[in-house]
Amino acid sequence: MIPILPEKMDHIGIAVRSIREALPLYRDVWGMEYLGEETVESEGVRVAFFRLGESKVELLEPLHEESAVARFLEKRGEGVHHIALRVKDIEFRLQQLAASGIRLIHDKPKTGAGGNRVAFLHPRSTGGVLVELCEPQP
Repeated sequence: MIPILPEKMDHIGIAVRSIREALPLYRDVWGMEYLGEETVESEGVRVAFFRLGESKVELLEPLHEESAVARFLEKRGEGVHHIALRVKDIEFRLQQLAASGIRLIHDKPKTGAGGNRVAFLHPRSTGGVLVELCEPQP
């Protein structure tokens, strides 16, 4: 298998029922720098980002019951949802992974939070961890 060579851990995604209720823990108790919120309609979520060193923490709140995050919360409750690895040339990395037998949720990148190009890998192929590949846009 050819390694995908991530540049760094971009962020850890945490599913929450309410960003408003979770925000004080991350901002006030842990003192993480609050970077703002946005809606990602394509994923059916509202997200809030916090800086943690060179990486970020992303809180994910579902917009509706049909979103993957709503299903995650129903099944597992609040907690770690995914890890995001920053990569260059996301299309090439997806081709490498598919050729290596990794099951892709997205075979082409889509636009995620912050305008980043993102694609998810299926947890059945990644040791039970939902992995997001993330390529920032200039």
